[in-house]
Amino acid sequence: MKQALKEAQKAYQKEEVPVGAIIVKDGEIIAKAHNLKETKNDTTKHAEMLAIQKASKKLKAWRLEGCSMYVTLEPCTMCAGAIVNSRIQKVFIGTKDPKTGACGSVLNIFDDYKFNHKVEYETNILQEECEKILKDFFKTLRNAKKKACALERDET
Repeated sequence: MKQALKEAQKAYQKEEVPVGAIIVKDGEIIAKAHNLKETKNDTTKHAEMLAIQKASKKLKAWRLEGCSMYVTLEPCTMCAGAIVNSRIQKVFIGTKDPKTGACGSVLNIFDDYKFNHKVEYETNILQEECEKILKDFFKTLRNAKKKACALERDET
């Protein structure tokens, strides 16, 4: 999870929502990614999706059997679906997402549906660190918006 947090920090530096993901197979990191949704103007550029793409390219296979993912924030429905479809064995989740989380917070793609592949998962891995980077990011974003609004008022 510490490597996933490093990826989240990269996203933070790019003014992206700081989410990072890594994929591990046989104890080796085979893919790392962070959110690039704003940078690429593409809603599908979530850390999990990018990590899955990189892992598939490295393994030359779409089935990521025997792989585990570490992700700093609970996956959304798109990412949870991609995790199921890519056959990732286990997901380690840093912190829950009460607004869009699809692994137990809003709904549970992994448990509540009868897919042909079952994903194991654990939550609250380095939870405090994963929550902190998100809280810091959104606090900075809110402060920047307040300053921009204040400047706009001053100019009028």
